[in-house]
Amino acid sequence: MTTQMYTDQYQVIAFYKFVHIDDCDTYAPILKQHMLDRDIMGTILLAEEGINGTICGLPQAIEEIVDLMRAHTGLEDLPYKSSYAPGHVFNRAKVKVKPSLISLGSEIDETIDPNQLVGEYVDPKDWNDLISDPEVVLIDTRNDYEYYAGTFEGAIDPKITRFRDLPEFVNNNYDPKVHKKVAMFCTGGIRCEKSTAWMLQQGYEQVYHLKGGILKYLEEVPQEQSKWKGDCYVFDERVGVNHDLQPSDEAKFCPTCGHALTTKLRCAPEYIPGERCSFCPADSES
Repeated sequence: MTTQMYTDQYQVIAFYKFVHIDDCDTYAPILKQHMLDRDIMGTILLAEEGINGTICGLPQAIEEIVDLMRAHTGLEDLPYKSSYAPGHVFNRAKVKVKPSLISLGSEIDETIDPNQLVGEYVDPKDWNDLISDPEVVLIDTRNDYEYYAGTFEGAIDPKITRFRDLPEFVNNNYDPKVHKKVAMFCTGGIRCEKSTAWMLQQGYEQVYHLKGGILKYLEEVPQEQSKWKGDCYVFDERVGVNHDLQPSDEAKFCPTCGHALTTKLRCAPEYIPGERCSFCPADSES
């Protein structure tokens, strides 16, 4: 499936790569200034283990910052996924240096390296065949509210609110001696780099993950062939994108009070997916 180019719209790109970066503290302000100079908003994370980010800007500006990142040693082939929006989907430009890009907990992070051990990548065009295998356990590695917005047919919801809770769910429900084939997926692919590495470390024999994540699947697989149901939750003011990677109206509003559901509201303790948000009257609680 080819995504239509909208040159008069803003381009949103999501990217990551696990690669050793030893100059994070000096590289971060260079990226930040580049974003400010070109009206690029969003967040880029840097760590010794690599780079991860989602940013938004006009297509020419995005092309220029991609060129800048790919000029850095180790990032020459930095991949990214694109979607489009009528305006900025973030309100700030941020570049942060962190201990890790995504964490399963410090004790686990110290024992796994996605550059050394990772599950088998499955191209979007081959994903449907894999998850149609009745022997495959299909695990959605995202948080519960992401699962609620949309997921693949037959996917298991771990009912977690943070990624580091995934190992406990797996340990409580699965056994590598019994469950021989496991497939995992997430929005852009980065969570599965670590989760599949950890699964292999635990003795699971055949562990797969969707290359490029849900976003790449929606970009390449025609809707009439798709096994994706619903919207893909994204961490910006679009809240969700549909199968055409366009902002979804269905994911934007509380079904009870109709208030727009920004990312911040979805993180509020009063928010219950599909039921209520913090703007709902108290008597609407179930």
